[in-house]
Amino acid sequence: MPWQNNGGRPGGDDRNPWGGGPPGGGPQPPNIDDLIKKGQQQIRNLLPGGVKGPFGLVLLLFLLVILFMASSYTVQPDQQGVVMRFGKWVRSEAPGFHLKLPYPIESVIRPRVTILNRIDIGFSTEARTERIVRGGRFLQESLMLTGDENIVDVAFTVFWKIENAGKFLFNIQDPQEITIKAVAESVMREIVGRTAIQSVLTEGRSAIENEAKELLQSVLNSYDAGVLIDNIKLEQVDPPAQVIEAFQDVQKAEADRQRFRNEADAYANSIIPEARGNANRMIQEAEAYKEQVVNKAKGDAARFLSVYKEYAQAKDVTRKRIYLETMESILAGMNKIIIDSKNSSGVIPYLPLPEINTRRRGEREPGQ
Repeated sequence: MPWQNNGGRPGGDDRNPWGGGPPGGGPQPPNIDDLIKKGQQQIRNLLPGGVKGPFGLVLLLFLLVILFMASSYTVQPDQQGVVMRFGKWVRSEAPGFHLKLPYPIESVIRPRVTILNRIDIGFSTEARTERIVRGGRFLQESLMLTGDENIVDVAFTVFWKIENAGKFLFNIQDPQEITIKAVAESVMREIVGRTAIQSVLTEGRSAIENEAKELLQSVLNSYDAGVLIDNIKLEQVDPPAQVIEAFQDVQKAEADRQRFRNEADAYANSIIPEARGNANRMIQEAEAYKEQVVNKAKGDAARFLSVYKEYAQAKDVTRKRIYLETMESILAGMNKIIIDSKNSSGVIPYLPLPEINTRRRGEREPGQ
């Protein structure tokens, strides 16, 4: 500080800087009335003829314009106005035209609050090639212990902007990026420290990003930092370089295991429905055959009962009809010729009976 507690003014002079004072050299505040009178007298000396003359009025108007210009300021749409009175933050102003007390009583800082700032943790990005550069200093930031006691190399980016310029400038350490970076690294270590390495490397990355964003915002709000976290992005998550080849082999084996399991599931999904379909078809065929046999048996039984009923009413006629119908069904498909023995005498000469039967059948067919 330019002014130290050394008895008055810089250099250690124990004399009163306002001139004079009580014995012992202690500081004494100035007399405000004397200062005002001296200022009025100096203004009268500067104005020829006093303030009553025309030149004095013009000069007074000019001084008022200068005072107004020194007391007004404009905050742009992408800014916030932070007004300080004797170096102490007293208020924040929105974009637009505002007034303040003249300098050095009040001064204004107008930081830009719409810019999306970026903090890289665990790596550095080259401006030309956008290539991630790692080194010893970055590895100290990025090497983290997981929940299952493995080590993982995490590089991530925090995107943030100013929400309240006054809180941002006066409530956290300057430069403010150091505080945000330290809190973000601590939050990420906490989340990774209770997460398994497999989840960190694969499907859990999105959940880690969202949780880290919420937790970082909560911590900064507890600091009353005036910072809004827009997003956290995991740029690169790998095992340490010393074991990355072995870990890749493990990952490859895990991928093969998952592929074989998927192939087995696909084969099972194709075989099981087919087997179920065949089983259902066989059951339906059996049900149909059962219905057919049962219906046929019922029909035969009903026919037998009807025949028996007729037979009971006229046994001779029914017996003869059954005999004739049976012989008709038996002899209908036979190639036989029956000759009555009463109409034959002596030895029956050989006759081409099958040819005769065929010829007779051919003669009946055209005319029917």
